[in-house]
Amino acid sequence: MSLDRIRELLKPCDRLVETIEATHHEWDGRIFTVETLDVRLPDGSTSWREIVRHNGGAGVCAVRDGKICLVRQYRIALERMSLEIPAGKLDPNEDPAVCAARELEEETGLVAERIEPLAVSAGAPGFNNEKTRIFVARGLSQGAARPDEGEFVDVVWVPITDMVEAIKAGLIEDAKTVISVLAAAAGLA
Repeated sequence: MSLDRIRELLKPCDRLVETIEATHHEWDGRIFTVETLDVRLPDGSTSWREIVRHNGGAGVCAVRDGKICLVRQYRIALERMSLEIPAGKLDPNEDPAVCAARELEEETGLVAERIEPLAVSAGAPGFNNEKTRIFVARGLSQGAARPDEGEFVDVVWVPITDMVEAIKAGLIEDAKTVISVLAAAAGLA
């Protein structure tokens, strides 16, 4: 299937498009806001949607000698440990590549000569507009990590083949990390 066919499939279709009739601002947090929307469905009926608005984030796929660089941290929302690519949230109007390079250095101490776009992940598009831009780090050198205050992470290098198996076993669920590992396994990173 060509990219032109994919673009065609992604064009709006009146038979499927929902129309926003009213937006209600519900809540402001430090990281995201919440809105409820009154929508008109394609068949003319009405419904509502709850939407989380977020500035988005950036993550970095850093690979060396067949291993991918990950941060190991506790995620309170999951109530367990997680292995993820280095990543962080975008400041308003921040260039995602700048964010990715900053997060890579802060969390791991790695400095990249080049940061190249790899993919964009919309983790939960049914209710959340957050997009994570994923980059590949090229020309890595090691510096000193400087995690943010209150950020506790371990840096680990895991063989890509082991991570593919961990994804298949359901041990790795983080979308940006799954995308990065599969890209690395396919030779794209």
